[in-house]
Formats: sequence, C-alpha cells, structure tokens
Amino acid sequence: MAFQINIDNGGTLTDVCIMSDDGVQKTKVLTTPYDLSKCFFEGLTKASEVVYGAADVKRLLEEVDLIRYSTTQGTNAICERKGPKLGLVLDTGSKALVAALRSHDPEVYDALIGDRVAFVDMATLDGDDAEVDVVKVINQLTAMGANRLVVCFGGDGFEAAEERVKKIALRKYPRHLLGAVPVLYASDLTTDVNPDRRAWSAVINSFLHPSMEAFLYNAENRLRAYRTKNPLLIFRNDGDASRVAKTVAIKTYSSGPRGGMEGVKTFAGLYGFRDTVSIDVGGTTTDIGQCTEGALAEIRRGHVEGISVSFPLCEIISAGAGGSSIFRVKDGKITIGPESVGALPGPACFGRGGKEATITDASLLLGLFDPQSYFGGGMGLDLARAEAAIMANVAEPLGIDLDTALIAMSDAFEAKIAEELHRFTKIAPDTVMMAFGGAGPLNACGVAEKAGISRVAVPAMAAVFSAYGIGACDVSQRYAVSLTGADTASLNDALAALKIKASRDMFAEGFGPGTYTIVAQLVAQTDDGEVTYPITDGATFPQALATASAIELELSAIKSLRQSDTGHIAVTRKAEAKAADTRNVLVPGQGRADLPVYRLGSMAKGDFASGPAILEEDYFTARVPAGWSFVVSDAGDVILDREG
Repeated sequence: MAFQINIDNGGTLTDVCIMSDDGVQKTKVLTTPYDLSKCFFEGLTKASEVVYGAADVKRLLEEVDLIRYSTTQGTNAICERKGPKLGLVLDTGSKALVAALRSHDPEVYDALIGDRVAFVDMATLDGDDAEVDVVKVINQLTAMGANRLVVCFGGDGFEAAEERVKKIALRKYPRHLLGAVPVLYASDLTTDVNPDRRAWSAVINSFLHPSMEAFLYNAENRLRAYRTKNPLLIFRNDGDASRVAKTVAIKTYSSGPRGGMEGVKTFAGLYGFRDTVSIDVGGTTTDIGQCTEGALAEIRRGHVEGISVSFPLCEIISAGAGGSSIFRVKDGKITIGPESVGALPGPACFGRGGKEATITDASLLLGLFDPQSYFGGGMGLDLARAEAAIMANVAEPLGIDLDTALIAMSDAFEAKIAEELHRFTKIAPDTVMMAFGGAGPLNACGVAEKAGISRVAVPAMAAVFSAYGIGACDVSQRYAVSLTGADTASLNDALAALKIKASRDMFAEGFGPGTYTIVAQLVAQTDDGEVTYPITDGATFPQALATASAIELELSAIKSLRQSDTGHIAVTRKAEAKAADTRNVLVPGQGRADLPVYRLGSMAKGDFASGPAILEEDYFTARVPAGWSFVVSDAGDVILDREG
C-alpha cells in the first residue's frame, strides 16, 4: 500500500495524518518538549497501529513513500521568548542600527539581544589590529552571557567584511574551542541590502536554530537506521518542503500554521467561499490567517511577530491564547498567556502536576468535555484538580464563585481571539470563519459571534488540519545571490552557478534533471522601491534595472507534487440528526442544563440540528450555542450558521 505520513508538531499535541489511496486516517500524541524525537516516533508508532492494527514501525517506515514534518515550535519559542541568549556584532558605522532594530519590537529585541551588542570598525579589518579587535568583541559578548553570536555589517562591502571576520574567528577560535558558541554571519543567510531585515533575519534564525537542529538531525538519523526510502521532508512557511540539511530555521517559523492555510485554500475552493478567515487553536497559540478569492496573504518580505524579514512568508499572526495558555488575574482583570503549560505539566486536569488555570480546565468544568472520552478515550481528566487550579488562580483573586469564573474565562478567551481577528483580518458580511486545531472548534461559534461573523466551517479533519494541509506541498530549493555587475555576462554567470547548485540539491532530494522546473527572477532596489523582473533562459540583462542600487538573482527549483481539485461540495439539509447522549453543561444566563451530544462519526451527510448542543469527534469538541445550527456536508465537514 502506497501512503504518506504528515506530522505537525505543536506545543502541546503532535498530530499525525496518514494519507493513502484508501483515504485519510489520523491520530495524536502528546508533545514531549524535552525530546521532540520521542513524540515524533511515538506518533509513528501510533500511525502504524492505525494502519496495521498493531504497532509495527519497521514495516511502516519500509512502506511509506514520504514523511513530511511541520512544527509550531519556532512560533511558540518566539511567543514565549524561550531560546538562547544572542550576542550581536555590528560595524561602527551602523550604531544607529541598534535603535532601528529595537524599534521594530522592543520586547522581542530585549528578550533576544538586550544589551549584548558590540562593534567592529570595518576600516581596521585589513590592518594589523583586526585580530585583536575581533577577539576583543567575541570575548566581550561571551562574557556578557551570549551563547550564540550574529555578525551583521551594513553599508557597501558588507559581504566581504563579514567574510574577513569569519576567517579571523575561525583562525583564532578553532571549532573545538568556539564550538560551544556558534557564529552566524548574516550574509551567509541572505544578501538582502536592507540592514534591518538582514539583521533581524539572522537574529531570528539564530534564536530558532538550536532546538530545531537538535531534534531534526536526531530524528533523521533514527529514520535512516530504519532504511526509509526518502529523506525526512521539512515543510516551510513558503508552502514547500525540503530535506533537513537544506532548511533554514527561520523558514520553519509558522510552518505548521502555513500547512493549515494550505488546507484553508483548498477547503474554501471546494465550498465556494470567497472570503475565509481561519483560527487554528492549539495548545500554546491561536494562529490567524485569511484566504481571499483563493489567494493566501503572502508577501515578499515576510513578518515574524510583526518584524520584517528578508524572506517571503505567509502572513499568519500567532496570538498567545491556546488550550494550555495560562489564565491569571492582574489588576482585577483576567489575562491570558502568552505563557503556556504545554504538554508537560499540561493543564491541571491532565493530572501531571499542573497547577495553573487554562481554558481546557474551564471547559471540563463547564461540562463541555466527557472526562472518560477526551483525547479519543486515551486520557482521563481530573475534575478536582481543574477546580482547584481555577479557584486558586481566577475565582478567589476576583472574589467570585466557580461558575461565574468559568463563564468569565470562556468569555475572555473568545474575546481575545475575536479581537485578534479584527486586528489582523478584514471581516466582511460574507466572511466565513474556519476553525481547526485540537481546540479550534470548541469556542468557534462564540468567537465568531463576538467578531461579527455568521458562518463557521469545521473540517472533518479539524483536529489534524495542519498535518492534513501539508500533504499537497511541492518539494523545492530556493536561492538568492547578489549580482556583481549590471550586465548580461554577470547575470548568465550567476544563473549558471545557481542552476548547478540546484541540480545537486534536487538530486539529493531524489529528483533528477528534467523532473523539476526552474523559475528565476531579478529583485532590484530602485528609486521606486523594490521591483522584480522574471528571467528566462537566454535572457539579456534588462536595461530598466541598469541604475538600480542593488540587484539580487533569485532562483527556485520546484518538483510539483500538488494535485488540483476543482470539484464542489454540496451543503444540503436532509434529516434531523439524532443525539447520541446528553451532557450537563453550564449555559450562560441559564445555569446547568442537559444538552444533546451529537457524534460526528455517527451522522450522515445532510444531518442537521440546532443549539444549544455539543458536537463531538474523537479529537475535538464544538459547542453549539443557542441561536446557531449545524449541518453535515457531503464531505463530512460541519457548517454552522447563526440563525436570524
């Protein structure tokens, strides 16, 4: 049986999607933040149980065609400010760059760099004092606690100057001496002439690199021991994938959420949704995106936490509110996140030592979850621990009873996500909100109501939608170099060199010449701003760019694996759904009431019902408030509409 496995690693849960000719299957495991390779292989073990009926990882890895991996670890690391202490080396002519970098986001700058900045005079790099100056700067930053260094020079000749510093550092600090303090030279990552973007790209990449490197190479080595047919593919924020050795850390930022957005684009097309906003609610963050007229919001110079970087990225905002985000009371008001309890210890109700209050604890006490069937029945929930956490952290500080605290927590959670939706997206009367992720459907109707949205779509694969979404990505390699001259000869030399590099890298991915396409363009800095110019074989240098202050050649080698789906899915009410059970739920303004529970797996196409009710699947729960109704589409997805 030919099949593919997609794994999306989140801060609390790791989702696994198995795609074959027979359909799509799914499972989940708890994320193990202390060793991500552990949950990676636990996910593969559970996948083998789903496929074969019993654990057989060896057989699974012998038969699988592709393993794709995406992660929110980069997003979570920046959101929670968890990572190495960085030292920044600038040239003396770029002292103003410190204030410029900090102005983008003072909080992120202070968390990642702070006062660990030192300067090198570029004019002395060719002189006798060069080694002394470089050694002094390195020692200064390491003494201040920096355990990774970033070198970024500005002005003309920044590439050559950084190369000279690199040679000095390698000569004075052989790898066995400075190996514990890696150095990233910004021009090795990008030759973007904008110093702000180039510096931030290098800083963020260096911040994310350690955790990604340790896990990915460990996982790849363990996979190699099983003699898997193809290398592990890392899904990137640009929507494509590549092997571990050819993936830079910054492109893993929001790669999991980007997988979800790929799914949103396909889903919106199948249902004919013109304008779709999405909330992907995981354990640590809620990732928000928008798809309008079949196009995702993507820009050439993307943003990380609102900071402009040198690479094209999908525009996804990550709000620090998820199923495991910590609720506290400050100045008499409820605050949410960005800190998260993650999978360990997890929400208090998990019974793993957690004592903080989370929306998961509140939802359990509201009656939305069945303690015995949660997480597919694989995890019993502890009501007493959840109550103790909420009483201690929310109810008592506010001087209110438990039920009032539960309603207040739910309202605050929904309001925060609705506020972020309005801040980041443009909501129109016909906007549809897609809700996915393990915690996405739970409060979706409440979020939509507060955001002024009347229709919500919950995919049948909502619980693993990001893992599902990365299943259609292409494999690609992307390159960029600065042109040494504004002429045809320089263009052709650079183009030929990049094509050779692309052929080697694509061969390593498993694709020979003629099996992939090459796309190239020039990116020039002109008086009118940044402009792009497509390049084909045999092209001459465009004279319109002759006066540009800087020109980069970008080349992409792409092996297309995407399959377009031009069908349409019908949504038609056919028969009133039959409730599988009832559950005692705390209803705002009404108190405790027995509500019908509908199980998605037991319903047929066209089944419908109205709220208040609970809609359940093995790995997600959706609250359907009064005034809302739902119908199961022909594809098994759920469409909820606000009545009236």
